[in-house]
Amino acid sequence: MTESDVLEILQKVGAFRSGHFVFTSGRHGDSYVNKDALYTHTHDLSRLCRGVAERFADKGVEVVIGPAVGGAILSQWVAYHLTDLTGRETYAAFADKDGQGGFVVKRGYEKLLAGKKTLVVEDLTTTGGSLKKVVEVARATGGDIVAAVVVCNRGDVKKEDVGNPPEFVSLVNLELDSWTETECDLCKGNIPVNTDIGHGREFLARKGK
Repeated sequence: MTESDVLEILQKVGAFRSGHFVFTSGRHGDSYVNKDALYTHTHDLSRLCRGVAERFADKGVEVVIGPAVGGAILSQWVAYHLTDLTGRETYAAFADKDGQGGFVVKRGYEKLLAGKKTLVVEDLTTTGGSLKKVVEVARATGGDIVAAVVVCNRGDVKKEDVGNPPEFVSLVNLELDSWTETECDLCKGNIPVNTDIGHGREFLARKGK
């Protein structure tokens, strides 16, 4: 699957939005990739995940893991297609949020990962922070990390930013401007923050608005 194919899917499902947004990192921007739009279109999601599976079909992947919530859905579909392509069952797992900004592998998945070749999947990354935490917790649980894959890399994130897996793959790379709160011209211009997607609601609550 080419980058053009991925962009076509994201455009088709309406993932690209414009306005005033607050990202997970706390930075602000005038463009947003609404990754959640992808998950309601199961045929397009399946097609995208098959592209990932095809890329790693010869790597001996035994488990696919992603962070809750979106990464958990991706892990299911990628594992499904790997099983279909290789004729060998590939398991799906996910990392739970630990309530302190990190992730934890539990629900018995920690036993599933131990000693197995593991592929880490994520839908979107801006700084690499969340993906790095999942790579590290999967590794600490005993997973033999094969690679980390992100559907959309919108922050020029590099392999060293996500825990140095043997391979880091971005299906599509986007260069979208973002700013700190103090740098944000949208804030200075009193452009309303979008509270439907992103972290605008939390931002406004913190500001007492």
